[in-house]
Amino acid sequence: MRTSLNVSADVLDEFDETWQAEGLDSRSRAVREAMQEYIEGHSQLEEVSGEVVAVLAFDYRHHEVIHDLHSVQHQFQDVIETMSHTHQGEWCLETVFCHGESERVRELVYRLRDFDRVGRVKTMLLRDATPGDAP
Repeated sequence: MRTSLNVSADVLDEFDETWQAEGLDSRSRAVREAMQEYIEGHSQLEEVSGEVVAVLAFDYRHHEVIHDLHSVQHQFQDVIETMSHTHQGEWCLETVFCHGESERVRELVYRLRDFDRVGRVKTMLLRDATPGDAP
């Protein structure tokens, strides 16, 4: 199946350099593999239930979304345990440590992804926080 995408020249150049350096046969194959990784990551987040421990990392343009991000973070105080924030010029990197119901963590991830000026949200699901499990 053929499809088309709108991607900035900078991102496409980096993508091409990456798949070529890895020795893949074509951009199409690299895109298929990237899509599969995205699906796997999404599926893991969707399939987990109960209490979880997770780390969310995301980057954004500080001055364009900071007030809205703070509002979202306050709405999810029940699952956010702590945050780490660093400025990198005009953009910021934030790391959010979560512990709580998987549904609420999932909802937080999707809310963060709703922001146009948030570049990406990476989710690392550390473990199910089943009672009785050793840390």
